[in-house]
Amino acid sequence: MKMNIPNQISLFRIFLIPIFMFFMLIDFNWGDITLLGATIPVGHLVGAIIFIIASITDFIDGYYARKYNLVTNMGKFLDPLADKLLVSAALIILVEFGMAPSWVVILIISREFAVTGLRLILANEGEVVAANQLGKIKMWTQIVAISSLLLGNIFFEMFHIPFDMIMLYVCLFFTVWSGWDYFYLNRKVLLDSK
Repeated sequence: MKMNIPNQISLFRIFLIPIFMFFMLIDFNWGDITLLGATIPVGHLVGAIIFIIASITDFIDGYYARKYNLVTNMGKFLDPLADKLLVSAALIILVEFGMAPSWVVILIISREFAVTGLRLILANEGEVVAANQLGKIKMWTQIVAISSLLLGNIFFEMFHIPFDMIMLYVCLFFTVWSGWDYFYLNRKVLLDSK
């Protein structure tokens, strides 16, 4: 089966997730590195870079698919799946390391499950809803928050500004808001269900 380039990029993002987890979860005893006021294990720096590369591919595959009219059903499945797997893996790792409150992560992941369920109902009704602007803002705030946490609040740590935690709560706000908006806009489908 031949796959177009945006779908190959989405698969590549999924492929990067276990590599990201490998560097984050295995202690290689490579020591620590201090960058712009943040001190983190070298393995975590490698993991953070992999996470950032994987996150950038989300923009690339979407841009490429829209520009060259390569939007497919496979892409509609793979792209959000890759995003949710990547974000969920990173957030769970952050909870394991005590770097993110579990209740915040539970809310974020719960929203992702709920919206995925709604998408399934909509698909069953013959409707495919693309991510709106709030959904895109949600995704980018998640990427910035997670990257900042993985990188030990790089740059801001030297000024004692908890940018990483601020961004996590900004991300939570947009995650909940975009989820509420998604359900509100599609409430008719849920209310009309028998």
